[in-house]
Amino acid sequence: AGRMQDNEPLMRALAKLVNSNRPDLVLFVGEALVGNDSIDQVTKFNQALEDLSGVRDPRLIDGIVLTKFDTIDDKVGAAISMVYVTGKPIVFVGVGQTYADIRNLNVKMVVKQLVK
Repeated sequence: AGRMQDNEPLMRALAKLVNSNRPDLVLFVGEALVGNDSIDQVTKFNQALEDLSGVRDPRLIDGIVLTKFDTIDDKVGAAISMVYVTGKPIVFVGVGQTYADIRNLNVKMVVKQLVK
């Protein structure tokens, strides 16, 4: 949903899609560049899945994918906050323009950025 997390018709359609298809994995995909706004985005996305699903036991996100991760530096703390707020891991990060540029999160790099 990205910047459209406040678009209720879109979020209602996504919640319905998740509930009707019951996927094995629900991932929130967001840009690493937005910093602390990403915390608000993932929180609203997850809340919309819960509120708009229309079912008793709604399916929420299972993990996070952050794009443009190769361009962040001081915004890396927001990624940690997203994990803390949701309790869900960062499953993959995007570091380029192709499928080959999808990587596992390099935790050592994140810690290095935080302490520098």
